[in-house]
Amino acid sequence: MNPNAKNGMVRLWTRQDIRSLASLERRGRFYTHENFLREKFGDIAPYFMKLYRWFSEEAQKVVPAPNDVTYPIWCSVAREFMLLPVENEVSFEIHIPEDRVLYFDSIRWDFVLNHMYIPSDPDDEKAYLNHLEQLGIKNRTRFIDGREGALFPQEKQRVLESWPRVFEVPTWDKFRIQANLWEIFSEDVVTVFTVQGEMPLEEAITRFRAGGGIIR
Repeated sequence: MNPNAKNGMVRLWTRQDIRSLASLERRGRFYTHENFLREKFGDIAPYFMKLYRWFSEEAQKVVPAPNDVTYPIWCSVAREFMLLPVENEVSFEIHIPEDRVLYFDSIRWDFVLNHMYIPSDPDDEKAYLNHLEQLGIKNRTRFIDGREGALFPQEKQRVLESWPRVFEVPTWDKFRIQANLWEIFSEDVVTVFTVQGEMPLEEAITRFRAGGGIIR
């Protein structure tokens, strides 16, 4: 799938809570913790967590998750689109087998975040919008949580059934395609990017420990 894969291996980039370094040091493994997500999203966490759980359940149908992992790790497929490190977060460049990776369309994910129908192609989108116009519906984001969902249950089901299209990536576009995996092992990490610069994982862990939870 990834045109940059070599011998079944791919490079990905992800930004994570700085406490991921402690997990990699103690267990040699890191996965996304729900408390990290709730801290990140704050007051809007309930909204996002519901959609993340849907995403995780669908993702596991393609790439099964370990028994102790609920949420995937989100990654960029190109370094130029890597989320840069910020205070209390670090970014990783990882090198992993591609069979651990699930790709998805980030533009289509925005449709899910907005509770919208994901059209299969431009013709389908045009037909769908015409259909809503015939029904007299002007706001297509209210079928999931709005009153329209109760009034038009078949339309709500249509929206839900379209969401798995988020995992359809027929063409490679490094801007809109992102990657998911369930866990990162210490041996996967090539480079750690911090606000102080790039460094090997061992150095980042040493500086994190010496700094009492920050990297100096």
